[in-house]
Amino acid sequence: MKRFERLDVTPIRKTREKAPPSVERRPVVVPRPEALRQAILDKLAYALGKDVASATPHDWLFATALAVRNHIVDSWVASEQRTDEAGGKRVYYLSIEFLIGRLLFDGLGNLGLTEPVREALSSLGVDLDELRALEPDAALGNGGLGRLAACFMDSMASLALPTFGYGIRYQFGLFKQIIEDGWQTEAPDRWLDFGNPWEFKRPEIVYPIHFGGTAEAIEAEHAKPGAWYYAETILAMAYDTPIVGWRGKHANTLRLWSALAEEPIALATFNQGDHLGAMAARDTAEAISDVLYPSDDNPAGEELRLRQEFFFTSASLQDLLQRHIATFGDIASLPDKAAIHLNDTHPALAVAELMRLLLDEHHVAWEEAWRITSQTLNYTNHTLLPEALETWPVALLARLLPRHLQIIYTINYDHLKSLPDGLKAPESIAALSLIEERGERRVRMGHLAFVGSRRINGVSALHTDLLRRTVFHDLDRAYPGRIVNKTNGISFRRWLHEANPALTKLLVETVSPTILDDPSLLRKLEAFADDPAFHAKLRATRLANKEALAKRIGARLDIHLDPQALFDVHIKRIHEYKRQLLNIIEAIALYLEILDKPGFAAVPRVKIFAGKAAASYWHAKLIIKLANAVADVVNKDPRIGDRLKLVFVPNYNVSIAEAIIPATDLSEQISTAGMEASGTGNMKLALNGALTIGTLDGANVEIREHVAADNIFIFGAVTEEIAQKRKSGFTGAEAKAASPRLARALDAIAAGVFSPDDKGRFKPLLDAVLGYDPFMVVADFDAYWDAQRKVDALWNEPEHWWRAATLNIARMAWFSSDRTIREYADEIWRAKTLP
Repeated sequence: MKRFERLDVTPIRKTREKAPPSVERRPVVVPRPEALRQAILDKLAYALGKDVASATPHDWLFATALAVRNHIVDSWVASEQRTDEAGGKRVYYLSIEFLIGRLLFDGLGNLGLTEPVREALSSLGVDLDELRALEPDAALGNGGLGRLAACFMDSMASLALPTFGYGIRYQFGLFKQIIEDGWQTEAPDRWLDFGNPWEFKRPEIVYPIHFGGTAEAIEAEHAKPGAWYYAETILAMAYDTPIVGWRGKHANTLRLWSALAEEPIALATFNQGDHLGAMAARDTAEAISDVLYPSDDNPAGEELRLRQEFFFTSASLQDLLQRHIATFGDIASLPDKAAIHLNDTHPALAVAELMRLLLDEHHVAWEEAWRITSQTLNYTNHTLLPEALETWPVALLARLLPRHLQIIYTINYDHLKSLPDGLKAPESIAALSLIEERGERRVRMGHLAFVGSRRINGVSALHTDLLRRTVFHDLDRAYPGRIVNKTNGISFRRWLHEANPALTKLLVETVSPTILDDPSLLRKLEAFADDPAFHAKLRATRLANKEALAKRIGARLDIHLDPQALFDVHIKRIHEYKRQLLNIIEAIALYLEILDKPGFAAVPRVKIFAGKAAASYWHAKLIIKLANAVADVVNKDPRIGDRLKLVFVPNYNVSIAEAIIPATDLSEQISTAGMEASGTGNMKLALNGALTIGTLDGANVEIREHVAADNIFIFGAVTEEIAQKRKSGFTGAEAKAASPRLARALDAIAAGVFSPDDKGRFKPLLDAVLGYDPFMVVADFDAYWDAQRKVDALWNEPEHWWRAATLNIARMAWFSSDRTIREYADEIWRAKTLP
């Protein structure tokens, strides 16, 4: 079997030597439009081979991006030099998702180049905003997990915290959502068809990733090394994207791995006429980095997911270990110079892989390897849902990663042996073991990440409390003090400055330009909470954003929206616990109420939905179909007019969120209490002045504490009440029997009002909510209806509505991801920002 020998990528210049004058740090200087114009023309000619006459819009986009990238690279190179000179700790952030969105305006905003570049392009007859619309969203994530990672990368760069982000360079990402006859269908998201101007291909940075074969443990006192006779090797090649921070003062690296075969083609097989067979190994290898979250409801999909997670984890660990040794020489100092963070359970194999590398490749004794591993790794848990707390069949690990399974069993033995006497009863052992023994034996990845990490954190106060009380209850008793809380945050630069420039301008004029650098100063906006003049300006910015969104939706979906109506927005991944179905049922009840009572004082309302359902999640797809079916009936009913409209916006992504969020009046955060870890959409919407209607779930609890109960619409059962209902065997049929309004809405669905061609189409949804429903969709219906009527009442009192909106903006500063990252750096990573 051929063994891959990686190229020597050690820099010729030693790390600690002073850089030559040609790359010395330069001050941040905003170039003049004339210089930017020439830079763009140079890129058009010498990078793309085009002149002005032959350039297409995509050529102008790439030329502009490459010209902007030059300025980012200046900061990037200088930042690497400063990091080397400081010799401090680096953070390595491992995440299977980085939902970074479009990067052109991100870079322009952080560098202060938006208006100079706009002027430069205008002189060439090119519209910057048209180029912005051409840039594809990087298909590197799905929802909140990936967007949080992107916000964190922005904050780490803005705070000058030396960081490497590690992930996968997906060829097609999750999928492109297409709505056909109301149904979600999936197509490849071909975001790389025109290339990616922001990345740097690194063919010299390639690591071998091994699978299969057999392994043996070698008996040696204290050492516990092993030999892995692997059967398959796939290569991981790096692509680097610089992530520049605010004011361009620091830039970090997002390193994404692409999978390659050791041999791209079996030439002898090809020449024998088996052309497809000759490329089978290449196709198998490249499938690892093709698609985010391949469906795991079949054995092949499950294996591909495991390969994918190990692939990027192993490559990242090999890369950071090589960097550490090249810089510091001594592997023992890794915990002092590196903080490795596992963003959810996807990279949890880092515990076993780091141990393997230390034991087998660097010949470190077991006890020392465990000290290094458990003091370097940290882990964020993002969910309490059992299906998201990954487990892998022991049989699959034995076949694919046999050496790692040996290490996991040894870790488990040491872990269980070290438990205090009070936790050694059989039931405690069963709960604490890394191996689930009931039924099919599986490795619990959340347990593995917990035992192998120095700190474990939840992402909101409620979520962290529930971690201690539920999924990690026994582990918390075994390792007290290891669980800490770090409430999520968002990047104000992306979700206020970039997404809502009109509101940002108003805030700067009203408070001070210093809010751009210090969001805590937004608190000064409270002085204008009762100022009618400010309310008028705030209302005008919202109306302009709503008009722009209405125009966009009209052009895309041919639905006319009244911008004066209340825009009621529910944008997030489609899942039963996020309860889009509750919102749809309330819309049906409202529709029927308007028809029944011509005098019913219904506030004109537009309900906007957006989000993707996992490809194999049938119930979520059926919810999308119902949303579109209800929209089709309501929007075409002449008796309703503009009093109620429903819209489902296809292919939700970061760019669509940037258009919807500034236009939102009401933010739907109605998940079942105790099931949303945090949420960050709730923060983005409130920052832009939307009022929240929601349950006391996730970060809604802390948002209410900050904005005050009078400025948020809270409804529904709390976590303890939900738990009690589940325990008592509550069914949705009880809620229906107690609520005529709910009964009528559900009966309309059952009667085929929204599916005349197939009256039983939505029966699976009805059966789910009327039976034992863990998501308590209809249990909260009456409370939700009442909360929505309170929304109507406040909307009819504009001075009170805009007062609440003003206070929401003013009091959201604490939810900046800059605050979150400072807390991680101080209390989890023990890392320092650069001066």
